[in-house]
Amino acid sequence: MVFWAITQEQRVFFWANRRPSHQGLNRWLSRWLGTVTHTGGASFTLLTALLAALAAPGLWGTAGWKSFAAVAISHIPVAIVKRKFRRLRPYQALTAVHTCQKPLRDSSFPSGHTTAVFAWLMPWLLVDAALLPILVPAAIIVGCSVAWSRMYLGLHYPSDVTVGAVLGTLTSVLISAAWSLI
Repeated sequence: MVFWAITQEQRVFFWANRRPSHQGLNRWLSRWLGTVTHTGGASFTLLTALLAALAAPGLWGTAGWKSFAAVAISHIPVAIVKRKFRRLRPYQALTAVHTCQKPLRDSSFPSGHTTAVFAWLMPWLLVDAALLPILVPAAIIVGCSVAWSRMYLGLHYPSDVTVGAVLGTLTSVLISAAWSLI
C-alpha cells in the first residue's frame, strides 16, 4: 500500500513537473510559474501583509494584521516538521526532474511557500462576504499557482504542497477566530 501511494505521488509529481511541447506555452508557463512562486515567499507575504496592516483602512487593515500573524505563526510548525522529517526534494531523490537554477536544499516536507501563500490569502477572503465572488477565484488561482509552481520547479511533491495548503489555511482560520475573541 505504501509503495502504491509513493508511486502514485511520483506519477502526479512528474505530470506537474513536465514541460509542454509547444514552445510558446512552455515559455509562458515557465515565466508565470517562475514568477508566481515568489508570491509564497516569506519576504513577499510578510511585507505585503504588514504594508496592508499599516496602510489599509478598517477591515482591510485588520485583514493585513491577521495575514501577517498567520504567515508568521504558520512557519513555526513548518520549521519543526522540516527538521523532524528530512525528506529529500524531488530533484535530489528522482532522476529526470526539471528544476530551477538555484534550487533549495532544505527538507521538502511541507512546502513553506504553499503554507505562506494560503496563510496570507485566507484573511482577505474572510473580510467581506460581498466581495467573495470576486476574491475567491483570484485567490484560488494565486494559491494553486504557487503550489503548482513548487512541483513544476522540481522542489516539492504533491503531498508537500497539499499539507502546506492545509496548514496555511488552518492557521489563518484559527488566527481569524482568535482575533474575533479579542
